Amino acid sequence: MKSFAATLMAGLALAVSGGAASAQISDDVVKIGVLTDMSSLYADATGKGSVAAVQMAIDDYKGKLKVEMISADHQNKPDIALSIARSWYDNEKVDAIFDVPTSSVALPISALTREKNKIHINSGGGTSDLTGVACSPNTVHWTYDTYSLSNVAGKAMVKRGEDTWFFVTADYAFGMALERDAANVVKENGGKVLGDVRHPLNNSDFSSFLLQAQSSKAKVIGLANAGGDSQNALKQAAEFGITQGGQKMIALLTEITDVHSLGIKATQGLIVTDAFYWDRDDETRAFSKRFNDKVGHMPTMIQAGLYSATMHYLNAIEAIGTDDSQKVMAQMRATPVNDFFAHGGKIRIDGRMVHDMYLFEVKKPEESKGEWDLYKLLATVPGDEAFRPLDKGNCPLVKTN
Repeated sequence: MKSFAATLMAGLALAVSGGAASAQISDDVVKIGVLTDMSSLYADATGKGSVAAVQMAIDDYKGKLKVEMISADHQNKPDIALSIARSWYDNEKVDAIFDVPTSSVALPISALTREKNKIHINSGGGTSDLTGVACSPNTVHWTYDTYSLSNVAGKAMVKRGEDTWFFVTADYAFGMALERDAANVVKENGGKVLGDVRHPLNNSDFSSFLLQAQSSKAKVIGLANAGGDSQNALKQAAEFGITQGGQKMIALLTEITDVHSLGIKATQGLIVTDAFYWDRDDETRAFSKRFNDKVGHMPTMIQAGLYSATMHYLNAIEAIGTDDSQKVMAQMRATPVNDFFAHGGKIRIDGRMVHDMYLFEVKKPEESKGEWDLYKLLATVPGDEAFRPLDKGNCPLVKTN
């Protein structure tokens, strides 16, 4: 009889402790919102592929948490994005918002997330200000930023003698941050910026901008834009024979989907900085095959980064038994990132996830062995060299004295 009573009491104690642990998860579910570009110039690099990557991580997660995901198209408009995010936080009980391409959207979403004390893990937005002057204790910048893109490619090209630059820049927060960071790298390494021109977001005709760049006689024409804008500019540059005239083209943010869309013949020799390439090793190939089977193309760095970030976020909650935002952020910062996306990655106090970056060159058609065999590796740049030093970003969270 005593044995039965003891067993009963132990069972009751276990049930109570289990209930207490469950109560640490608000609403008994972890809810992720994927806010992305489903319909415009960044849809291939993010969009449905971003949603698929997060869902793949949720499906692969083996822990005890109940996890749900919702998604929406922010249409690259800050007002629409903020309206969706407010509704998600206030009415849909979303715990974290992921992806958020377009820097002019990412910055206000980061600010709102801090106001609501939730979590924002950004993979799609580029501006380095997210971990600089606009840094937040509630935001992680996972995949890339304008500083790392500019630093890796700009430094390499100036050292090769490509030391005069002209920028064709998207006229919004991302483009201006990308040009700013690239120009600084060029100047710091002994190069010169001969000029720049700015174009509207989602632009179709680059002829006048490219002619200005061509007439500058700069050795390098730097495209400080992305997505459909980069594709259109590169396509028209090929039509104008700019590279045949001796000038080099560099698209400072180029996704593998951009190169695939334009074709290897039109992009051969293009220098690309990237955080991920599907054919890097066995782990990246295994993930990318699964992704390709679901989505129909190889993952971009943004999409691969989202899988990695989602798994890291869920494992952090599992480890500490709560989805309290600041405790989860502390756990994520305390835990290295070791997966197919990053080895020895670390999240700094400013929110920057630091990991290796890669410099690639697009192969010549005769070098390619298949549809997605597009890049050859020129250099692997350690994260501490690729990303901006912690004390140089003017992040208020960083103590510099």
